[in-house]
Amino acid sequence: MRVGIIAFLHESNTFIQQPTSFENFKQDLLLRGEEVRQLESTHHEVGGFFAGLAEAGIEAVPLFAARSMPYGPVAAVVFDWMLAVIMRQLVDNEEFLDGLLVAVHGAMVAEGVDDADGFWLTKCRQTLGATKPIIGTLDPHGNLSERMVAATDALISYRTNPHLDQRERGQEAATLMARTLRGEVKPTQAAAFPPLIINIERQRTSDFPCRELHRVAEVHRRHPGVLATSVMLGFPYADVPEMGSALIVVTDNDRALAQQIVNSWAHRQLWSNRHQFVGHLIGISQALKSASELEGPICLLDMGDNVGGGSPGDGTLLGHALLIANLKDSFVCLCDPESVQQCFAAGIGKTPHLWAGGKNDKRHGPPLEGDFAVLNLCDGRFEETQVRHGGIRSFDQGPTAVVRSRHGLTLLLNSRRVAPFSLCQLTSCGIQPEKFRILVAKGVHAPVAAYEPVCKHFIRVNTPGVTTADLSELYFKHRRQPMFPFEPDMEWGGGGATPL
Repeated sequence: MRVGIIAFLHESNTFIQQPTSFENFKQDLLLRGEEVRQLESTHHEVGGFFAGLAEAGIEAVPLFAARSMPYGPVAAVVFDWMLAVIMRQLVDNEEFLDGLLVAVHGAMVAEGVDDADGFWLTKCRQTLGATKPIIGTLDPHGNLSERMVAATDALISYRTNPHLDQRERGQEAATLMARTLRGEVKPTQAAAFPPLIINIERQRTSDFPCRELHRVAEVHRRHPGVLATSVMLGFPYADVPEMGSALIVVTDNDRALAQQIVNSWAHRQLWSNRHQFVGHLIGISQALKSASELEGPICLLDMGDNVGGGSPGDGTLLGHALLIANLKDSFVCLCDPESVQQCFAAGIGKTPHLWAGGKNDKRHGPPLEGDFAVLNLCDGRFEETQVRHGGIRSFDQGPTAVVRSRHGLTLLLNSRRVAPFSLCQLTSCGIQPEKFRILVAKGVHAPVAAYEPVCKHFIRVNTPGVTTADLSELYFKHRRQPMFPFEPDMEWGGGGATPL
């Protein structure tokens, strides 16, 4: 038996004007055919696909893998090209394939195609036919659509945030594929789409209230006839009709059971507890006051400049606040290729005058201006061997400079946006994170897996920006209406939503 493998992953922030380009994918991941085997040893779900198929004695047929750092919607020409490559690979191999494993993000938006993942999965189904199984993995930060569900036999999302179980979920999908091809089970899925979004600040799966949601998911997984259950936390930064949280139940050839369980789960644990999923937001001044009273190291999570949600990564608001508060021994990472060039031109030991960060737009703060001593220069490449959010092993943040102001603020200036998923981002450039009292990480939950070995406290800071946790600051035009918490006094009966 032979099973094809396709990965096409992008988290698209529609509040960013610039589209995601072909170059963005080339800088991250763009592989065809046998090149996809580069992911075999990673903690990514594709690595799990390979491992699970090998264990089952099924030949893996790698077809395509593409991923880009979260950013604006995928440019139309790029999406069309990627889809054409996927279709060509499928057409060329279709008669030799018994099934297809797909790694899907779930929050991809392309120019002119809101539900981009539903679109390309539907094309795969049309090409492969109705009888060959398509089983996939999802990032729980996706926005599930009915088209995604209809185009696949089973979808399985990661169970952790930070995402530390991607390889395991890939293996789970491959094992389910093997059981399906052997005729042991017939995966049949159903989903529920309650009109609500879980605030990003509430989305850590090991904390209340998501912990309870996942506890019930495990209870349902033990139900006779149930093959898989999944929680889709949702991605609020895609202004599309599909935006929102959702649940999936996969059964063995019993759609009525799947729908019954997922509907009950959606009502009892998600909708009935909807007020628990509203964000607890802490402003900059309150966060710094709390930090001043705690023992370090302390990690301030910059939610409004969340690189893992598509933000530019050059936000300076917390940097300015740290300087004003005179909180020394502080660290911030900024994406600023222009300042990096200045540092390389000046050299280690020199003190160039920089306007660091704040160059992408006016939402994330003005540049940090001043004389900065250049402490180190490096190429920006590093490896992460531990299981960390995203399952990525090799990183390249481009030429990188480490500088320090006379006020005690240390900056890591990189040339490419890299989310803070690994402490090696710092240590590879000679930075010892445990030496700082305050470290700013541009994320919400994902950086915790990397920074937890060092930091004693984490404070999620409600900063402005394209990934702000305060959704009232974002202008939505295409979301469902009514929807909680935007319309707080609405009620849901299981189908459409109605105001009270």
